[in-house]
Amino acid sequence: MLSDAMRAGRSVIVSGPTHAGKTTLLAALVAECAEQRVITVEETFELGVQAPDLVALQGRQASLEGTGEITLRRLVKEALRMRPDRLVVGEVRDAEALDLVLALNTGVPGAATVHANSAADALDKLTMLPLLAGRNIDRTFIAPALAAAVDLVVHCRREHDGTRRIAEVIEPLDVDADGRITHRVVSAEPPSYAASSMFRRKGVA
Repeated sequence: MLSDAMRAGRSVIVSGPTHAGKTTLLAALVAECAEQRVITVEETFELGVQAPDLVALQGRQASLEGTGEITLRRLVKEALRMRPDRLVVGEVRDAEALDLVLALNTGVPGAATVHANSAADALDKLTMLPLLAGRNIDRTFIAPALAAAVDLVVHCRREHDGTRRIAEVIEPLDVDADGRITHRVVSAEPPSYAASSMFRRKGVA
């Protein structure tokens, strides 16, 4: 299902706590789009995806003099100028969430990871992070834009024995009266063979 979604141009968010295999799963999903023009944006190169038409962009911290910084926000905007078939942000944890939501609403399929305790929590977090951009925006703008742009949220977890598994997959639907994104559960079962094999190919399950 997830492979088909990626190849069909759906936008997928991978969520989970620390060491749950978010980046590993994202890399496996992006590898399913190897024939597409993929632009990745990361603070540090972790995805390690090999594809014939992949451009990997990396952020840079400011020097001791306070110059030379390259932010993920800037890179997301630059990536859109490179005619991507898919835009991938390694991890969303700050104001670059706004630029990702805006990019997805231009029709460019995307994928990213976000640290969260559940798939629903990931949607809440991606609704709040854009507010860090400090612009004249609020949840009433972000929530419907996010719900319209994201097709699936895949939540990973790490079991007590160290194996990583897909805990649930949800589909964002709409925005309720409280400004929260509603959703339906696509899968809350143990991971399919295809999903498990993605982790195994990367050596983590």
